[in-house]
Amino acid sequence: MDYEYTPLRLPPNVDRVTAAAQLAIQAEFAGWELARVRLFRDGTRQVMLRRKLVAQRQPGLSV
Repeated sequence: MDYEYTPLRLPPNVDRVTAAAQLAIQAEFAGWELARVRLFRDGTRQVMLRRKLVAQRQPGLSV
């Protein structure tokens, strides 16, 4: 399965509840899922989101 990835960096002043809410919104409305989270000493979170690549139908062709 092929995925597309996008990085997201959350600053240290974003608490855990707010970060979870932001990620839930991305998952609900854009189809992203959590692939990896790195927490740095300064409190910054580096998040990697992924979603499956979907083959799009070409106009004019029946499937």
